[in-house]
Formats: sequence, C-alpha cells, structure tokens
Amino acid sequence: MRNRTAIAPRRAAASPKRRAAEMLAAAAKVFARRGYHGASTQDIADVLGIRQASLYYYFESKEAALEAVCSDGVEDYAVRALAVLRGPGTASDKVAKLVFHHLSPVVERQDYTVVFHRERRYLPKPARERIRTLERRYERIIQKVIEQGVASGEFRADLDPRMATLALLGLGNSATAWYGREPGATFERITSNYIDLLVRAFRKDDAPPLRVTH
Repeated sequence: MRNRTAIAPRRAAASPKRRAAEMLAAAAKVFARRGYHGASTQDIADVLGIRQASLYYYFESKEAALEAVCSDGVEDYAVRALAVLRGPGTASDKVAKLVFHHLSPVVERQDYTVVFHRERRYLPKPARERIRTLERRYERIIQKVIEQGVASGEFRADLDPRMATLALLGLGNSATAWYGREPGATFERITSNYIDLLVRAFRKDDAPPLRVTH
C-alpha cells in the first residue's frame, strides 16, 4: 500500500464581516486604553498581529478608525432601541428595556462605550456631525416610545417627551463614568434603580404595573 502523507486541515479564513468586526474591536480596545492622541495605527495592528500596511485596507487613517468605532457604537444603540419600539409591551415596559439596552454596552461593549463618550470630541467637525446624525436617530426612537406612552395615557399628560428622552440618556450616560469604581455598583443594581427612577417619574399614578423582560 502506498504511503500517504497526512495533511492537516487548512484553517478556514475569517469572513470579511468577521474580520471587519475584529478590526473595529481592536481599534476600540486601543483607543479606550491609550486615548486617541496616545494611540497609533501601529498599536491597532499589533493587537491584531498584522502588518500596519494591512490595516489600511480597513481604515485609511487613525481618524477614520476612531469614527468607525464611534459609528458602530451608536448604531448598536439605535438597533436595540428600534427593536424595543417595534416590539410588544406597554410604554413603561419599553422604557425599562431602553434603559437596560442603553446600559448593557457598559458591560458587553465597554471599549466602544468608553471611546464614544471620551474620544469622539477629537474627531474633525464633519465626522462629528456624521456621528451626531446617528445620535439624533437614536434619540428620536426613544422619544417615539415616550410619545406613545403619553398618547396612550400611561404616561403623564404634562410629560415633555424630548426632556424625558434627554433625562433617560443623561442618567444612562452617567453610569459610564463610575460603573465598576464604587463598591456594590453592579450592573443589575444600577439598571434596577435607573428603571425605577425613570418609570416612576414618567407614569401616571393609575398606570398598569410594570413588567420588565429583556
């Protein structure tokens, strides 16, 4: 019988979508740890174990990498919020879900959250305006949920949906600055307290009971 040389199975190459996600995650990690000014495209390439030149296939500059990370971060918020808006539940239930999904990236996608809140100010004006357009889309989705609650009579008639939206975002964003830095400030505890605070502020006294499901 003829000897056959055993050939190890070739490792499948990552799909373009997966590879792009890896590039974004590496950029987010570097910017979160080093800051925009302290980071370089070489640092991102080093995390990935590739040549710096290969990185330019995905990001033409460090500035472009930062914009991509910020865009991906805020787009993730909008996708989650849109699913809540279109899904089942009372307005109170939906506000609870919005709070949960606004806070969960602090744990699940911490690098993206840190970079979005701390580093996007270093982008040039055109890039900041593009990011701001994405932010406004996210804000409009949240505002729509609150408007529905007012229209249905579940939320107070005098509740200003725009101000309520900003309150939800401001409260949620504050968690980024101190999550993990104070004893007992767990994700579960923060989320529960924020939901209770906001829903109580929005609802009429005779509104139906809140049922939180994520």
